[in-house]
Amino acid sequence: QVQLVESGGGLVQPGGSLRLSCAASGSIFSINAMGWYRQAPGKQREVVAVVATGGSTHYAGSVKGRFTISRDNAKNTVYLQMNSLKPEDTAVYYCNLKKLATDYWGQGTQVTVSS
Repeated sequence: QVQLVESGGGLVQPGGSLRLSCAASGSIFSINAMGWYRQAPGKQREVVAVVATGGSTHYAGSVKGRFTISRDNAKNTVYLQMNSLKPEDTAVYYCNLKKLATDYWGQGTQVTVSS
């Protein structure tokens, strides 16, 4: 089993920054990728950013140039640095770990961008 614990969400003004963290524990081998997804009220969950085991990254078009995903393999932790936040970034952010054919999810952390 895999456990994912997220932290770092909160309320921030437009233009501000937040950093999300997700620490993985348990059977963390044969991992394909880790990443962040988000779900806004009334919308489907969408990918935000993903980093593969080899280090390649993928970003949603809406966050490119503003968000940066990084991974500390020694700590089994993935980070999402979010800059220039916009009200439309408001959502619950979920950490994801892909291991073979299985997706594991964190409990989610709320990010609210509002003045």
